[in-house]
Amino acid sequence: MPEYGGEKSHEPTYHRRQKAREEGHVARSHDFSSALLLVVGVVLLALLGDGMVQWTVRFAQRLWGSAIELQGDAAWAIQCWNGVCVELAKAVLPFLGLMMAAGVLVHLIQTGLLFTPQKLAPDLERIDPLQGMRRIFSFANLLRIVFGVFKIVIIGAIAWAALAAEWETILGLAGMELLQGAGYMAQIILSTTFKIALAMLILAILDYGYQKWRYEQDLKMTTQELREEMRNLEGDPHVIARRKAVQRQLALQRLSSAVPKADVVITNPTELAVALRYDPEEMAAPIVTAKGAGVIAERIRRLAREHDIPVVERKELARALYREVEVGQPIPEDKYAAVAEVLAYVYQLKGKPLPTPPSQAA
Repeated sequence: MPEYGGEKSHEPTYHRRQKAREEGHVARSHDFSSALLLVVGVVLLALLGDGMVQWTVRFAQRLWGSAIELQGDAAWAIQCWNGVCVELAKAVLPFLGLMMAAGVLVHLIQTGLLFTPQKLAPDLERIDPLQGMRRIFSFANLLRIVFGVFKIVIIGAIAWAALAAEWETILGLAGMELLQGAGYMAQIILSTTFKIALAMLILAILDYGYQKWRYEQDLKMTTQELREEMRNLEGDPHVIARRKAVQRQLALQRLSSAVPKADVVITNPTELAVALRYDPEEMAAPIVTAKGAGVIAERIRRLAREHDIPVVERKELARALYREVEVGQPIPEDKYAAVAEVLAYVYQLKGKPLPTPPSQAA
């Protein structure tokens, strides 16, 4: 990720998060993956280990429990080897398949579906000695070393406590039968390993929380980075401001030519303004020549006063016309009566004869 000077005080934008993900930068803890796989492995051994041991015993009895016919040709050796591989696959592949599925699932839990082919390209910065020294003596690497030593101490203490609780029984293994002693040792090993795996998983969850926090801190943006991103996504702010100014100027110019042709301006009274024009010889119904809100509405009212165009306050009618009718379009039929009333008032005010109203309003 690019770095710029300044304090990272802004939360990362969606675009920055997406770009970081596309480059392969995600919150990830290798300890979490290893610990969770270890827990899954121990559980699978506890569930499938007895069957694997029994298969091994039966296979050994079948292989060495009868007379062996040795032949010196390669075909016989290949046949024996293939038979051993097939039998071994039947016993081991379920365990290996479940472990592989667990490994994929663990990575999906952390990163989701992530495809980054650019990571396969050579990166010369990785072989830069100066960058390598900086990584080795960085604070993050020092913290990783301290955390690693802490994990070793915790794991060693758990292993010592688990074995110490069974120490007398372990010393008495010499008096047990071979299969009984082997079974008991397997139980101790699995139990101790499971406790260690749970401790590692708890520590790994803490490490993942730290990695997530650090990832969020790295993604934060300085003011300069935020400006650069906005410029890249939307263009130069100066150009955008200039474009808006030009658009505003064109809109005002259109108002300057459209409002003087209107017969009346309807307001609500300060927020909205709608200019109407009606010529019964050319139009079937009055049309909206200009409309606006806020500053534009004030501009319409000012132009109306400058050209002696009546300004009539009709709150509900102004809102309806502003919401429903675009500039250059005729008013809807359900507004004929209300607009005809306004036009009648205007023509009466000017002392002009009333124009012929639309047929629907007659």
